[in-house]
Amino acid sequence: MTSTLNRRTFIAALLTAAAWPLAGRAEETAFDVLEFDWTDSARQRSVPVRLYLPREATAQRPVPLLVFSHGIGGTRRGYSYLGKHWASQGYASMHLQHVGSDRYLWQGQSNLLEVIGRVRDALQEAEAVARAQDLRFAIDQLLASELAPRLDADHIVAAGHSYGANTALLVAGARVERSGFQNDLVDARIKAAIMISAPPFFGEAAAQKVLGGVTVPSLHITATGDLIQIPGYYSGTDDRVTIFEATGSRRKLLAIFEGGSHSMFTDRAGTGGAALNKQVKAATQDLSAAFLRSVFDGDDAALKSWPDRYASILSRFSATP
Repeated sequence: MTSTLNRRTFIAALLTAAAWPLAGRAEETAFDVLEFDWTDSARQRSVPVRLYLPREATAQRPVPLLVFSHGIGGTRRGYSYLGKHWASQGYASMHLQHVGSDRYLWQGQSNLLEVIGRVRDALQEAEAVARAQDLRFAIDQLLASELAPRLDADHIVAAGHSYGANTALLVAGARVERSGFQNDLVDARIKAAIMISAPPFFGEAAAQKVLGGVTVPSLHITATGDLIQIPGYYSGTDDRVTIFEATGSRRKLLAIFEGGSHSMFTDRAGTGGAALNKQVKAATQDLSAAFLRSVFDGDDAALKSWPDRYASILSRFSATP
């Protein structure tokens, strides 16, 4: 499957957040973009973040907070199309950068085997745990800052793409057992979760056992062409469906777009087809915002009309209940 994969193809297949934010002038928006370079002294680990924050003039009350975790090789500046949209809709969106599995994986490597080695190291349990701890730490820092009064601490959402979707699941209730010890990384402040292109947890065959503890409302997004292919590893759309079905959320939604690619959900504009890429991004923006309005405001109107509005690019849409 992957023996003939060259370095360029390999990186293109894995790169999930290398694109920088789209150009735009801050004065034309209803939100501010702030960056912080925090350090968790207890772990001696840097946690850079980017925050898209609705302006005080437009925020009549504290706003809900989304905390977004990037895929392997990403940065805090990736997935800007989501951060900007959520902020424009009245939600704060904090995008983390996980230093053990960020864009620096790709730098200084001229040998494919070295790149593969770095990626495999980044996918190990220690980094998976550290990512979840990054998320908790970042929430702690933000809620202890001068910005706290502008945020609704009772309405926090974990979100992520690919490896970041696994991170979101871990803080939302997923539990993985290793050597008889169960890692419990759940953050009780998380009230909903958005998972885009979530792969199965490495080495875990019993999805229900791992994901049954995720009981908060959850939104799952993928595509029929959402394939992860790296040397020695393959994950397709069926895995995303399995995770959706195994999640213990009483209320959960699944949207599967027709075609596309795994990296279509990043800021990259061409992957998955230029026209479809743009359509899927718009549909993902609308669906996630409709999901949030339904969960936090009890307003289901946009959510109910969403499948019909995007029927031409949908392969499947499921909602439980």
